[in-house]
Amino acid sequence: MDIKSISPDWPAPANVHALSTSRNGGHSRGPWNSLNLGLNCGDDVSNVVRNREKLAQHLPAIPQWLQQVHGPRVVSHPGDSLDPLEGDALVARAAGQVCAVLTADCLPVLFCTQSGSCVAVAHAGWRGLAGGILEATIRAMGEKPDNIIAWLGPAIGSSAYEVGDDVRNAFADLPADCFSRHGGRWLFDLCRAARHKLMQAGVRSISGGDFCTFCDQDQFFSYRRDGVCGRMASLIWLNPTDQ
Repeated sequence: MDIKSISPDWPAPANVHALSTSRNGGHSRGPWNSLNLGLNCGDDVSNVVRNREKLAQHLPAIPQWLQQVHGPRVVSHPGDSLDPLEGDALVARAAGQVCAVLTADCLPVLFCTQSGSCVAVAHAGWRGLAGGILEATIRAMGEKPDNIIAWLGPAIGSSAYEVGDDVRNAFADLPADCFSRHGGRWLFDLCRAARHKLMQAGVRSISGGDFCTFCDQDQFFSYRRDGVCGRMASLIWLNPTDQ
């Protein structure tokens, strides 16, 4: 079985290539069934290695993975290192450098410039979003925000993402419609919040936000739904053959 992935529907230049994997098409079993790409979620490491090798067949190079810490740190693709870099967003300017983040409810956000000179990917859970990971990624790209295009990947939807007052209080700057009361707690619209922050930062071209990881068990892993589960990847790179 080949891997199953989603191609972003966005107005990116021809040399920008990107995809988000689903949970299907891999070798893992049990709660990690089947295309788990995360090494640190309890799965057999040999299965994850096989899954990553299978993914690499669809890419121009081995992805640069991150040690994600739910923070605002952005790093640049080193070009020649395969060791994970600590951070929650990755920027690349050279063709063939593959940027990747892992998620299983948190929001992956892909970025590119209208000229096709730079790409980036960010891992935006609520902590990273509140801490400014999207704004930091935009700054690290070194372009005027209105020259940047963004796509929101699969993440937990507003009907399923129940949070407490601590999360609500961390987003005093968001419009009220990003939250709705749910008993004594809140339902948080992560994608709406990300759109607002991107627009406030000056990004005008924003697509995606159409897939709920919690609701679609056949296609996605969801930590909130399952507890023990695998991880999907969202990846982006510049392809020199499309210049």
